[in-house]
Amino acid sequence: MRDKDGVVIYVGKAKNLKNRVSQYFRASIKPIKVQTMVDNVDDFEYFITASEMDALALESNLIKKYQPFYNILLKDGKQFPYIKINLKEPFPRIEIVRKVKKDGAKYFGPYFAGLDAHEIVKTIHSAFKLRTCSTKISLQTPAKRECLNYSLGLCYAPCTHKISQEQYRKEVDKVINFLNGNDEEIEKILTAKMQKASESENFEQAIILRDRLKMVEKLKQRVVANLPKTVDKDIFAYHSDGLSGVICVMIVRGGKILGVLNYPCLDAEIEENQTLFNFIYQYYQKAIPASEIITSHKIPDSELIEKFLNKKINFIDNPHAINKRLLEMADENARDYLEKHIEKERLKYNNTLGAIKVLKEKLNLKHLPVRMECYDISNISGTNKVCSMVVFKNGMPSKKDYRKFKIKTVKGSNDFASLKEALERRLNRFCEGKLESFKEKPDLIIIDGGKGQLSSTFEVLQNFGLDIDMISLAKRIEEVFHPNSPTPTLLRPGSAELRLLQRIRDEAHRFAITFHRQIRTKEQTQSELESIKGVGPKKRDILLKIFGTSDKIAQASIEELESVNEINHNLATVIYNHFHNK
Repeated sequence: MRDKDGVVIYVGKAKNLKNRVSQYFRASIKPIKVQTMVDNVDDFEYFITASEMDALALESNLIKKYQPFYNILLKDGKQFPYIKINLKEPFPRIEIVRKVKKDGAKYFGPYFAGLDAHEIVKTIHSAFKLRTCSTKISLQTPAKRECLNYSLGLCYAPCTHKISQEQYRKEVDKVINFLNGNDEEIEKILTAKMQKASESENFEQAIILRDRLKMVEKLKQRVVANLPKTVDKDIFAYHSDGLSGVICVMIVRGGKILGVLNYPCLDAEIEENQTLFNFIYQYYQKAIPASEIITSHKIPDSELIEKFLNKKINFIDNPHAINKRLLEMADENARDYLEKHIEKERLKYNNTLGAIKVLKEKLNLKHLPVRMECYDISNISGTNKVCSMVVFKNGMPSKKDYRKFKIKTVKGSNDFASLKEALERRLNRFCEGKLESFKEKPDLIIIDGGKGQLSSTFEVLQNFGLDIDMISLAKRIEEVFHPNSPTPTLLRPGSAELRLLQRIRDEAHRFAITFHRQIRTKEQTQSELESIKGVGPKKRDILLKIFGTSDKIAQASIEELESVNEINHNLATVIYNHFHNK
């Protein structure tokens, strides 16, 4: 569904399209959020798919692409950590990962809300002597010697075959037992080690072990009474006031509550159970499901989720006893979060979507600036010239769309020409349509600068004949300049729309400076050898391994250089002349 500006504001799926669409446009009482969305619908289009699973996948992809305001969208940000043990390896190690793969390994987690996966792993290594290295261990040929961890009593040194595969696997099973919720053995081991360290007056080690025991105690405090240690559950509670909603997710693993998360959501589904279905489907694209899922609403098409996950799941929507208490706890968290954060969400709307609507009106733009791109130049006296392209979507930074350009054709310090080159390259790539990262057309281009910068870049836009709004923002008194207009627009100081322009301008400035510094630092730290023709990374590494430093290579004779493998007489002469003919 699109609004009058052609912006996608909602994506949905249906088995029966006529019935589904009719629900939205009948003259009946609808939830406020649904009515608000319907009031903004100007047009819609539809796709026919081969199956419900295909429809589900297409819906998810379109939501990610367009980020519609009236759809749930779990942001692609930092993922919660999992602890991974790959039992396919002869001597498995413990890893912390943020991406779960279908690779046959065991994953434990996710860990959040006060539980640090790194601290848990440190606790495991304090009790069990599993290897920490990523060395590939050969079952036929042992390593020449053990590493420092073996000498410190922290590793069994499977690399040198000091322990058999069977014995090592028993230790791994103890770790898996702990991660599944059994704390007794690790607690005994750590307590004994702490007492031994204290008796031998190794108080620093005793303090470390004491802190590790605190981590175990923190895990024990999260035990759910009357819940077996083998039980894994995910609880989803949806609470709404008719306009806004919150979904609380509670993770129970090994009989312990690992964490509680609240997700504010605005979803224009008429039925709340469909909203919960949409959320769960997106959530499990990046998480491992429990075998039992408790929900506050009956999930429609739950078999679709099972098919997507390729796992049999027991969905419970009318829980009793301990399951009912867990759902009540999750619902109370959602209710409390909604009450406290509704004002925050209103402010967020005003500063993002609300602000871009005001910008369209105040600046007389032809298009609603859903995708804004801002460009800025950074250089020092005309050297290492770079340009940044920062992208905001729906008033929020879209960092995956940020791009940076090295200026190639401009000589000296000429910001006008540099901006022209960068914009020309960006629009060329859009017109070619080859690179996915440049396929989206901007609704508004913002240039950091005044009338001069705007005039030079507007010429580029005219040459391409693209229907895109363009403005520039001057820093002195925050004037907004328009092409072919001598009079700037002054937005109200402190207004949400001006702050939005300032945010994207400042972000473009920061991004350009950061890129410029990276290039400058790289040039300053570049090895002298890198500038010698014929000396690539491999030969450079060999020379440094033999001689130690660039200075010693510079002092070497042609004969000494020639004695190095991979360096022939001609190249040795080139290297010698480079250092002695300056």
